Amino acid sequence: MRFFATADYKFIDKRRKAYVVSAIAILVGFGAMVANIGLIGSWQNYGVDFTGGSMVQVGFTEAKGVGEVRDALGGASGPEVTTFAGENEFVIRAALIEGQSVDEVRQGIESQLEAAFGGGAFEISRTELVGPKIGSELQRQALLAILFSFVLTLVYLAIRFELRFGMAAVIATMHDILITLGFLALFRVEIALPTVAAILTIVGYSLNDTIVVFDRIRENMAKKGARKLDQITLIDRSINETLPRTVLTSGTTLAVLGALLLVGPAVIRDFSTVLILGVLIGTYSSIFVASPALVEIRKRMGDGGDKDRKKKRRPQAASV
Repeated sequence: MRFFATADYKFIDKRRKAYVVSAIAILVGFGAMVANIGLIGSWQNYGVDFTGGSMVQVGFTEAKGVGEVRDALGGASGPEVTTFAGENEFVIRAALIEGQSVDEVRQGIESQLEAAFGGGAFEISRTELVGPKIGSELQRQALLAILFSFVLTLVYLAIRFELRFGMAAVIATMHDILITLGFLALFRVEIALPTVAAILTIVGYSLNDTIVVFDRIRENMAKKGARKLDQITLIDRSINETLPRTVLTSGTTLAVLGALLLVGPAVIRDFSTVLILGVLIGTYSSIFVASPALVEIRKRMGDGGDKDRKKKRRPQAASV
């Protein structure tokens, strides 16, 4: 990180260009969501966990790997395959085509498995219909989890720092989620439970990176003579001081996720892709969204946030 030992980049001066880039990305994402409603009937490409379908439990007489079973059913383009209970037990989730019954799905899976492993190599122990009501419940819980994280962030940063820091962090996190959802809609990445987990992970990563920058800003604000400095100069200095940590953390995280994407199994490809996108957006937003948002909020609320506004109101109340 010696490359950044004397870093003195003027990040805040570039904030208006960053606003344009972010606005374009969000608008393109919204456009893709609207287009998806007309093309596929929903704003995202939801998987079986959300849209409903059939669930088939299969037990093999001999040990089989998830990859073997998935390849027998069509590979990455086929139904979702996960392990269940023992090493020889699998749950297969398949979407229902319009007019297709659960029994027809079961027969199709059974014929594919027989062609790959033979008729006596497995036994189907359970077949169930997974209704879309479960999917709507999962969507509601995921949304509540994100909103709950926003509230906790606001409360924590208001106590640990000041209210304006919490507001800026929430703005940056909302920015990251909107761009991520837009990316998923644009490329019609299938939304399954691992994808939701990746989005929630992005929330945590983005907040963590933002808080590191904000902590350095607060430290520099508390130093002697800080009040004499221009706020943009002070915030730029804080970002440059945390830049080695930001680059190192993001770089090592991206290296691991890149390895998962390139050599990992197909079942986690979407998960890895979403996380890579989230790390890139989270790193960008902590510098070009969260910190500029703090500048804008500080202009409107003053150096002391709500305390300053109360002080300004007191003389007015007294004069009346």
